[in-house]
Amino acid sequence: MNPSRILRTWPLALCSLFHVTVFAADGAALPPTTAEVQKLVDQYGCMSCHGLVHKQVGPGFAQVAERYHGDPAAAATLATRLRTGTVGRWGRLVMPRQARMTEAESLVLSRWVLARP
Repeated sequence: MNPSRILRTWPLALCSLFHVTVFAADGAALPPTTAEVQKLVDQYGCMSCHGLVHKQVGPGFAQVAERYHGDPAAAATLATRLRTGTVGRWGRLVMPRQARMTEAESLVLSRWVLARP
């Protein structure tokens, strides 16, 4: 697939695959908007190292979702790893910590990653 096409279309893919609990005034759960998802991904530079499907520097988001499929604690585990960083979970790769990322932001991103097909 053409890399420029991926860059133009990934925000839409992010929104369609993103699952987080946000409540409207009537109590119904709402997914975050494309702009909210894109803001977090851009703010923390996720796409600098990760592809939507395949490995770039770090694993592709679909690869992460596949590894943790069916693990009920995966969202919380990945959210913590986003904030604190990891070494050696995917070979010798280092996932730098995102010290400024809030717990809520890390949960939003981890749930989105785990929702990849």
